Amino acid sequence: MSTAERHTKLIKEKAAELGFFFSGVSKADFLEKEARELDQWLKNGNHGKMKYMENHFDKRLDPRLLVDDAKSVVSLLLNYYPSESQEIEDAPKISKYAYGMDYHFVIKDKLKELFAFIHEEIGEVGGRMFVDSAPVMDKAWAKRSGLGWMGKNTNIIHPKHGSFFFIAELILDLELVADGPIKDYCGTCTACIDECPTDAIVEPYVVDGSKCISYLTIELKDEIIPSEFASKMDDWMFGCDVCQNVCPWNRFAKPHNEPAFNPHENLLKMSKADWADLTQEVFSELFRKSAVKRTKFKGLTRNINFLKE
Repeated sequence: MSTAERHTKLIKEKAAELGFFFSGVSKADFLEKEARELDQWLKNGNHGKMKYMENHFDKRLDPRLLVDDAKSVVSLLLNYYPSESQEIEDAPKISKYAYGMDYHFVIKDKLKELFAFIHEEIGEVGGRMFVDSAPVMDKAWAKRSGLGWMGKNTNIIHPKHGSFFFIAELILDLELVADGPIKDYCGTCTACIDECPTDAIVEPYVVDGSKCISYLTIELKDEIIPSEFASKMDDWMFGCDVCQNVCPWNRFAKPHNEPAFNPHENLLKMSKADWADLTQEVFSELFRKSAVKRTKFKGLTRNINFLKE
């Protein structure tokens, strides 16, 4: 076994021990195909008011600009599929990924432990860890390293686990053995396109972010949501899972075993009336360490009120 093979094996085994259910490696080089696609996506205005998407264009596409002498990108998947969902059928809905503790904190802790292990077992390895924290095209790297294919809804889909997982990366100046991509198994299926409430998937593999319910309920900071989306929100008040819920591959999704992702005991029982009467105090209690805090109380109540229109 070569040194690169031994190091790759060590890292993947430790990642599994930390709860990442799959990991893969890509060579750290320029994402040429993605550069053309990102440029066109931005020119079409598909990022809406997410102006930050226009920043650091080169860094998004070349990990060597983020880590000096970068040689490898290690992509990691962490399952968040819950064992139970919101109980009240007509209540405003929250995306499954936000049921429990904010994934940024959970994953960062695991990445720090993985990085410490690398230093202990391999030596002084330079690098950085990422989980939505810098201009890194996590889906592109996950696809390159064989952790799944990019579905028509632009989510990465794993053939044995579906798409309900978070993606994180380590960019390292360490030579590792790269994995290759896998085949696209979407075939002729168009379930995600057909069922999107706002027609945000404008063509296979292209999402107009400015129409996506996740964008409208989280990223859009305007006082009001555009009236054209009234009656199209499908009761989503934070994020949206429709394109994942209807994806046939998610019949293979299995519940996570990460205690930090378990929801607050009252969250899944909240009724439509409970959400309508939401107070700052209840919001703070329910979402103390949750990703939902991104919207703040004002943003979430804006979304809930919009569902009444």
